Amino acid sequence: MINPKNNIAKLPGLIACGLVIGAFIAFIDNVAFEGEVSPIVIVALLFVTAAAAGFLWGWQGWNVASTAWICVPLTHLVKHMLGLPDSIHPNTYNSIFMLALFTLLITAIGLTGGALLHGSKTHQ
Repeated sequence: MINPKNNIAKLPGLIACGLVIGAFIAFIDNVAFEGEVSPIVIVALLFVTAAAAGFLWGWQGWNVASTAWICVPLTHLVKHMLGLPDSIHPNTYNSIFMLALFTLLITAIGLTGGALLHGSKTHQ
C-alpha cells in the first residue's frame, strides 16, 4: 500500500536530485566544448535520466524527470531573454518552445519505459 506521508517526505530529495542532474545536462548543453555538443547527446542524457528515474522510483520518478527536463529549455529561455549568445539556431522563442516540446516527449518516453520496467521487477 502506498503511504502518502512517505511519498511527500521523498519529494524534496527527488526534486533536488532532478535539479542536480538537470543542471549537469544544461551545463553539458551550454558550456562544455563551448556549447557545441551534438543535440543527440542531450537527448540521450534526458532519456537515460528519465528512464533511470522511472526504473528506480516508478511513476514517482516523474518528479526527477520533469525537474531535470525543465532545466534544458529554461536555460535557453533565460539566455535568450538576457540577449546572451546561444547554441540554439535560430535563437527564437518559437525554437525554444519546439525544443521544450521535443525534449518533454523524449523525457516522457524514457520515464514510461523505466516505470514499466520498475513495475515488472516489483511484480515478479
